Amino acid sequence: MQRPLVFITRCLSVDPVERLGIGLEVEVHPAETLSREELLAGVHGASALLSMLSERVDEELLDQAPRLRIVANNAVGTDNIDVLACTRRGIWVTNTPDVLTESTADLTFALLLAVARRLHEGEALVRGGGFHGWTPTMLLGRELRGATLGILGYGRIGKAVARRAEGFGMRVLFTSRGGGVEFEALLRDSDFLTLHVPLNDQTRHVLGAVQLLQMKRGAILINTARGALVDEAALVRALETGHLGGAGLDVYEDEPRVHPGLLNRNDVVLLPHLGSATEATRARMASLALTDIERVLRGEPPLHPVNSIGA
Repeated sequence: MQRPLVFITRCLSVDPVERLGIGLEVEVHPAETLSREELLAGVHGASALLSMLSERVDEELLDQAPRLRIVANNAVGTDNIDVLACTRRGIWVTNTPDVLTESTADLTFALLLAVARRLHEGEALVRGGGFHGWTPTMLLGRELRGATLGILGYGRIGKAVARRAEGFGMRVLFTSRGGGVEFEALLRDSDFLTLHVPLNDQTRHVLGAVQLLQMKRGAILINTARGALVDEAALVRALETGHLGGAGLDVYEDEPRVHPGLLNRNDVVLLPHLGSATEATRARMASLALTDIERVLRGEPPLHPVNSIGA
């Protein structure tokens, strides 16, 4: 009897074979990049797919995977997955909630500090041999104490960022489905604006040209959520005109591509999607995904379902 196949699209920070135990065949794509063709070939015959947020799980892929019983997304968001299509086919979709809250909040605040205190420029000055001693006017940045931090989306990560901001003496405003200030007031009153909403049809380009111009002049934008929340071309224009004072980005609209207008700006700090990138967090994420795969392939419901599959 053929053992169920688990296809894992990237190397994990835990050993999936050791974690899943006997009775399952495990195939891990060995390279850091995965083409669409390799993905479609990999899921053929698979009973479980452990996917990353960069992989599109749609009707085309599902047609290539008639044995598929679960898509375990190694992320909190599932905007890369056609959840309705999976549900129609009786395929579980799971995610990894709760485990990356603190690490993502830490990185959000790291970006905020990096932009506010011009760390990118300072490091470049030292590494380039341009630091010739302290001067009173060198690389003057922004003070956090007394500044207003606006948080769009006040879930687990948004609240964790708010706790950090309060420790720095910042005033915190938020907008969410459950309350807070009006979106327009958030844009108008925030010295720093950070995004923590999921990507869906309603939030795509929630910060477009109009909304960016509604932000306070000189405000700084931070995004560690999803790149497509922001119209990057409009963001470049807002920076070029001086309307915005800077940006700290960990995610991009067409990831991994970055808008060329962002690459050479001293007022922008760019990171390669590191929000959850701590050893402990990535290990917990992988363990959650593998646990749900093991449960579903044993005939049990997953612990972290995104959809509901009938009996």
